[in-house]
Amino acid sequence: MPALACCVDPAVAPPGFALAVDGSLCEAAAVVPPFSGAPLSTTTAAAATATATAAVDDGSFWSPSLSASLYRIDGWGAPYFAVNGSGNISVRPHGTETLGHQEIDLLKIVKKASDPKSVGGLGLQLPLVVRFPDVLKNRLQSLQFAFDFAVRSLDYQAHYQGVYPVKCNQDRFVVEDIVKFGSPFRFGLEAGSKPELLLAMSCLCKGNPEALLVCNGFKDCEYISLALVARKLAINTVIVLEQEEEIDLVINLSKKLSVRPVIGVRAKLRTKHSGHFGSTSGEKGKFGLTTTQILRVVRKLDQAGMLDCLQLLHFHIGSQIPSTVLLADGVGEAAQIYCELVRLGAQMKVIDIGGGLGIDYDGSKSSDSDISVGYDLQEYAAAVVRAVRFVCDRKSVKHPIICSESGRAIVSHHSVLIFEAVSASAYEAPVLSSPGLQQFMESLTEDARADYGNLYSAAMRGEYETCLHHADQLKQRCIEQFKEGILGIEQLADVDGLCDMVSKALGASDPVRTYHVNLSIFTSIPDFWGIGQLFPIVPIHRLDQRPGMRGILSDLTCDSDGKIDKFIGGESSLPLHELEGERSVSGSGGRYFLGMFLGGAYEEAIGGLHNLFGGPSVVRVSQSDGPHGFAVTRAMPGPSCGDVLRVMQHEPELMFETLRHRAEEYGSGQYNDPMSNDALASRLAQSFHNMPYLVATSSCALNAINNNGFYYCDEDDYNAAVAVADAASGEDEQWSYCCA
Repeated sequence: MPALACCVDPAVAPPGFALAVDGSLCEAAAVVPPFSGAPLSTTTAAAATATATAAVDDGSFWSPSLSASLYRIDGWGAPYFAVNGSGNISVRPHGTETLGHQEIDLLKIVKKASDPKSVGGLGLQLPLVVRFPDVLKNRLQSLQFAFDFAVRSLDYQAHYQGVYPVKCNQDRFVVEDIVKFGSPFRFGLEAGSKPELLLAMSCLCKGNPEALLVCNGFKDCEYISLALVARKLAINTVIVLEQEEEIDLVINLSKKLSVRPVIGVRAKLRTKHSGHFGSTSGEKGKFGLTTTQILRVVRKLDQAGMLDCLQLLHFHIGSQIPSTVLLADGVGEAAQIYCELVRLGAQMKVIDIGGGLGIDYDGSKSSDSDISVGYDLQEYAAAVVRAVRFVCDRKSVKHPIICSESGRAIVSHHSVLIFEAVSASAYEAPVLSSPGLQQFMESLTEDARADYGNLYSAAMRGEYETCLHHADQLKQRCIEQFKEGILGIEQLADVDGLCDMVSKALGASDPVRTYHVNLSIFTSIPDFWGIGQLFPIVPIHRLDQRPGMRGILSDLTCDSDGKIDKFIGGESSLPLHELEGERSVSGSGGRYFLGMFLGGAYEEAIGGLHNLFGGPSVVRVSQSDGPHGFAVTRAMPGPSCGDVLRVMQHEPELMFETLRHRAEEYGSGQYNDPMSNDALASRLAQSFHNMPYLVATSSCALNAINNNGFYYCDEDDYNAAVAVADAASGEDEQWSYCCA
């Protein structure tokens, strides 16, 4: 009998069918692998299964280097992330210049951050953002050095002077670090709104006085007045015209404030790329002036005696420019406009090539993808410098200062989001015994028994596709009969079990599990939900073990979109390890940590509060000479339930008082409740101070209920967990410095 026949028990043949099968064959057939077009012998199947099992159990069949290849870490992660000999992700904070003893084990950082204070940790709750200022510094230096090399090698007669667009990540310490690290290079900032302008003005007071403050975005009188005040404060501010009407405001306000402005214009180029991020460029772009509008601006400035104030040309081809061919085409077009402005009498000094310097999210180094680019920093810089020089030399125009707004390329690598998979679920249909199958058969209607008979016959003949068809037909008929009240829920569960056995025997069942993660995708990875942006997601440990499962990630929110089911490499699931409960593996205490990489740009700024899940905890980690090679220089717990409620105009203090009064009225003495009113009020108060995410502490014996990612603990464990949370939230601002 074909192997599949074991799914339809030969001891329970439908009426009119003869049996000629030994039940022992059914047991042997249980090891048959997924069907690939022709039946496989049980010997071949058993050998394949044995080999696969041995590969999972025997460490010699897997290695950290194989994990690095599987997850493409050597592609998207170089030169900052790798897999170390312990099977953990390691961080190389200084890029290619990182020495062996300077590598930082990411799992050790997570342990330091999340362990209770009583055992030397910081008591922070996950999810967790880990910032590496050393990586930020290296990214900025690498960009600067790439342009410096291009300037020297191509005999360019000016210099490169970049700005960081603060919209990419407005975090105070990120911006302050960039100003500090960029000061030797005259590195400045770009603002696109009034609060960003205030932020940039304040930070640049401590920066290089030659650093540019580029003012982009839509502008009103207040914005322009603020930018003019910045010039009064000796900040090297440039007001870039995004709309033609802004020139009238600049002329009038500069005269009223007696400030001689420096003005730039943003040009709408014809050059654009066809990918998602190219929609902001070209003639139909959101910002910028056409050539006709630029000419009108030039005339107005000339009439006002302010043509000498026009000194910068800005343009933006689009984010994630895929190739240097497209880049050179756009830069060449812009350089031509720059030279024309010089010819018209403007005192031009700077060409601002905008953003667009892409990063390789998937490690493919492809120019045909929205999430990769076909060049490196050196090739990007050389293409820009060569294109500007060619046009200016042809027009006999002095080489301008080259400025870029490369935010994504600067900050993406320096930040890692760490979150935990708290449970995994897979569909588990009930197993039908022979008596159970007999009882199931007797409960079926005549039509359903006919479907079962067809399924049995197809199984005996080894007709796999036909088996699937009849199994589905049986299932659908039983579902309709359940809806009509003919079958009970027990029979419906039995038919699910039978059809699942058929699917598994044919290899047609879905082997992908759902891993429930302690995270809100809408808060921490909003670009995946909003625009389908893919980021590398990798287990940060156990990479010396073969991942035996495949899974998708489901977050905590009550929203069907709160899942990640697309991954780099065109995958619809991610290779993952089986969760190990309370067993300790590589110092993780049985917990399973995943990291989302290259998310340092935009994600924190765009993230919302869906289901009132706030942002993650944050630590700032620098390389040091301590025993573990790192120091946590800042630590900040994530927003509490009270914090996120305040954002939505609720008043947690008043809410607590309402609940406390209700506790006094209905609490103690009701239903023989042993909890005092004070204890009940204390728990209510603590709930406002805790983060919205699931709590997992070493002092709380957490147990999964129904494998759905929800946890409970008994009274003593709960109180211990509350004590840990109290210690973590005892200060308004929890800043700390500690070496590990």
